[in-house]
Amino acid sequence: MLTLATAEGAAAAATGVTAYAWLLIVFPAFGALLLLVGGKRTDRFGPILAVCLSWASFLLGVVIIVAMVGRDTADRAMDLQLYDWLPAGQFQLSAGLLIDPLSMTFVMLITFVGSLIHVYSLGYMAHDPDKRRFFAYMNLFVAAMLVLVLADSYLFLYVGWEGVGLASYLLIGFWNYNPAFASAANKAFVANRVGDVGLSVAIMIMFWQFGKVDFASVNAGVGQASQGAVTALGLFLLLGACGKSAQFPLQSWLGDAMAGPTPVSALIHAATMVTAGVYLVVRSNVIYNAAPTAQVAVAIVGAITLLFGAIVGCAKDDMKKALAASTMSQIGYMMLAAGLGPVGYAFAIFHLLTHGFFKAGMFLGAGSVMHAMNDQVDMRRFGALWSVIRITAITFGLGYLAIIGFPFLDGFWSKDKIIESAFTGEGWHPWVFGGAALIGAAITAFYMSRLFFMTFLGKKRWTDDVHPHESPLTMTIPMMVLAVGSAFLGLILGPTNFIANWLNPVFGIDEAPEEHPVMAPTVITVVTLLLVAAGAALAWVLYVRDEVPKTAPAGSLVTQAARKDLYQDAVNEGLFMRPGIHLTRALVFADSAGVDGAATGIARLIGGTSGRWRKLQNGYARSYALTMLVGVVVILGAVWVMQ
Repeated sequence: MLTLATAEGAAAAATGVTAYAWLLIVFPAFGALLLLVGGKRTDRFGPILAVCLSWASFLLGVVIIVAMVGRDTADRAMDLQLYDWLPAGQFQLSAGLLIDPLSMTFVMLITFVGSLIHVYSLGYMAHDPDKRRFFAYMNLFVAAMLVLVLADSYLFLYVGWEGVGLASYLLIGFWNYNPAFASAANKAFVANRVGDVGLSVAIMIMFWQFGKVDFASVNAGVGQASQGAVTALGLFLLLGACGKSAQFPLQSWLGDAMAGPTPVSALIHAATMVTAGVYLVVRSNVIYNAAPTAQVAVAIVGAITLLFGAIVGCAKDDMKKALAASTMSQIGYMMLAAGLGPVGYAFAIFHLLTHGFFKAGMFLGAGSVMHAMNDQVDMRRFGALWSVIRITAITFGLGYLAIIGFPFLDGFWSKDKIIESAFTGEGWHPWVFGGAALIGAAITAFYMSRLFFMTFLGKKRWTDDVHPHESPLTMTIPMMVLAVGSAFLGLILGPTNFIANWLNPVFGIDEAPEEHPVMAPTVITVVTLLLVAAGAALAWVLYVRDEVPKTAPAGSLVTQAARKDLYQDAVNEGLFMRPGIHLTRALVFADSAGVDGAATGIARLIGGTSGRWRKLQNGYARSYALTMLVGVVVILGAVWVMQ
């Protein structure tokens, strides 16, 4: 039986309750299958069943986690082989699950936050005639994500990877009767396919170099592979991560993905899909530790994206698109941490966990605001909602304070540890990466304060036909739970060093050389808090003290660029779409005029020649006699010439 290497040894065969880990995937997969195949016959009970099956996966995950905690640290990784999947000559690959601290951390996040979003959807989608299909897609999404994080090989991971892409396409385009929403789903699908090519090529390189694609064999073979091959492997894995996690330069789809129902935005942008790229990078930590160039590339991509998303978020008046830009930026922080190596892996996952809570809470809060405001998303038409939807305002406010790094809330413990880690290293690395992280913190405080102030504070700017009202309990209870997580999860996992100790068997953090930031941690923390305070204060002046115009002013050139996502669509069209169209047209012309032209030309030549020769076969004896006479004359002439 294949075993899987970890930082402290090999994964043992799964026993006890862990042997039933396959049910984690089966529960939501069964729900999706039943609701899709059952059709309208499941309309009455389908949504409730989908919610219950998602919670069933969470409860089973809790039981497995408890059993895992009861084992020694070195024995917490377990391997569950399901069946022989791809027997092909000497290449033998089983479909198996790796149950270790990293995979179970994601299982808990996916199933808990995902289940809360399922509950929220009961209220949000209550009047949608196709809600049964919606819940089927939600279950499918959760099942695919669980395959992705539990797989014990890159090829099995790829199955979940593609499943997540399919489910996201179906959910983003759920209201596909609107052409703009259908186009947004297509855009997300195409952008993700580009990243998928990178992951596919990486798997091919693994097979070429190691003859296997399971985690254990790849990790064991990295040390014997050439530096160029390992670097290429890391870069192609990064390309795959950029597509799924909306990182530069494959980030253009994220804002348009807001076309889907708000629970979809919370599921995709908080707890599941966008975290898949981060998971891929940290799961491949052995590869990146052996490929410094690829590792630095990960950090560079993260630094660029965290600033890119933050700048875009400053100019968005659409509440959901501002949160989408924020997601792009925060995933950039995680990628930056993952690119720092062992010093940052655990903090990348730590911030991923806290972000899953406060960002899901804010997206659900945005849905609650839309519910109160007749589905409006323009923050310039909000204002003073604190007094009328108090539960939404408080829960959203806790998420807002957490993301900007307010002292002792989640972001203070997780994001600030990334900023501190970014100042480690040698040469230009700490100053560039640390500086980018600090600037990003200041901009984050500004645009998130802008969002909160424009929505909940200031003067009332909505029209008389809008009557804001609080959402039902099915929507507000999940928001309350996530708000509690936004306040206390970081405190539980951070100062206690629990998250680092929990993930140590996967990353071998204790074995890595100790690194210290180039500035004192206290100085970094103080500077960060000062920048956060400055960003929030500037937003207060512009959007609370001063009047907020109901129509967006022209703004500076930078503001105009940020409103257009820093022209990312124009760049993609100029560099890829239009040249691609011209190349396609040229290839079509070459195919029709060259390949097809040659074939049809020969056919026309033969057909024309045959037609002309056919005229000689007219059935008249005198014509045949004349032909014979001409032939005799030609023969006699040839004989005469040859003499």
